[in-house]
Formats: sequence, structure tokens, C-alpha cells
Amino acid sequence: MNKTALKPARKIHKYLGYLLALQIFAWLLGGFVMSAIPLDMVHGKHLAQRHLDNPFQSTDYTASLDDLKLRTTNLQKIEFTHFLERPIIKTTGDTIRFFDGQSGMPLTPPTESQIRQQAQAHYLGNAQLASIEQLQTGPREVQYRHNIWRVVYSDWVNTTIYLDSVTGQVITVRSTLWRIFDFFWMLHIMDYDERDDFNNPLLISFSATSVLFCISGMVLLLRSPPWRRRRIQRK
Repeated sequence: MNKTALKPARKIHKYLGYLLALQIFAWLLGGFVMSAIPLDMVHGKHLAQRHLDNPFQSTDYTASLDDLKLRTTNLQKIEFTHFLERPIIKTTGDTIRFFDGQSGMPLTPPTESQIRQQAQAHYLGNAQLASIEQLQTGPREVQYRHNIWRVVYSDWVNTTIYLDSVTGQVITVRSTLWRIFDFFWMLHIMDYDERDDFNNPLLISFSATSVLFCISGMVLLLRSPPWRRRRIQRK
């Protein structure tokens, strides 16, 4: 084929390559990193338990359920749970409320000492506690949730356990591995703010441009294949 006819394809391929080089590298590197780290490790299942078995029997919950029903508007569900050595009743209606499972009194927020005990009960490692603090608003890695405790351990991945400041229940577990995965996920989907929009215009634009880059490369390859050059050289 006439080289002049291929000139536009070569030019398009060249400039698209300049435009896409860093992002394609980020996609490839991100794909490698995210596939190399097992999801169970990313979620921190080996670092801390999300839930503990309830040590109490139904007979341990002596609070009057009839009374709790009257105190919950549009009651939909009643759950028996626990916090440390204390049975807890959770009612779900127009709002979610927590009560002492024995006295029926509204649950009082746990103290810092109790949060330490709760975090330690869930933690599966042997490291010492590095820091504990109560936050009015948590960081992005816990979806900016309000009124929480953050407990950090001094292990090699900085295991971080987030707990609800009202109930003391574990919300989620984060670590350095999760943050590395999250960073490359951000690069992969090109959502540099909340990192959860897989259909953002920037990603769609770069993806479409990458397809055009691939097509222009295929045109150049098919119109000027290396095996044709070998035949010409042999002749």
C-alpha cells in the first residue's frame, strides 16, 4: 500500500500514543497490583473480625419487648446483639435505636476504655495499640461517617478499626494494603475525588481514545505487516 495513504494513520497513532502513554501505563500497573493482592487481604479479614459470636442466650434478654415496641415508631425488626459483656437489643423502625438487653434503658455511648476493649476483642494481631481517637466526621475511607472511633495498631500494615461511637460496633477495617489498592483503583477508574464512579466522563473519553489508538495501530500493522518486508528483502 502507498506509504502516503498510511501517513494520517501513523500521525494519529503517534499523537494518541503521546496522549495515552501515562494512563495506559497506570491501567497496566494498577491491574497488576490489584490482581496481585488477594481481596481478602485488602478487606482485612486476616487482621480483624467484623463480627463476634453472640455469647448470650435469648433468656439473657430480660427487657420487656412490649415496652420496646411502644417506644419504637413503626417497628419493623428487633435484633438481639451484644457489646462486650452486655446484651443489647436493636430495634428498627422510623429510626434505629439500641437498648440495654436487661434493663430496657436506652444504650449509653461506650467510654474510651470500652472501645479499647472492643477493638482488641476484634483484632487478630499481636501489635500494640498505636492511637485511639473519636472523630466527629471520619475520613473518606469510612465514607465520611459521623461520630466514630478510630483505633490504629502498630503492625506492619497499620491496621485501623473504625467503630460506631453510639453502639461500639465495628464499622469497617482498613490498612495500608487497602489504601494501596484504593490508590490504584483511583488511577484505574480515573475518579480522583470519591473513587467510586466507574462511568465518569474522563474514563469514558480516555477509553474511547484508547480504542482509536488500538484501531490505528492495527491498520498500520495490517497494511504493512513485518512478513511482507521479509519477502521483499529475500527477493
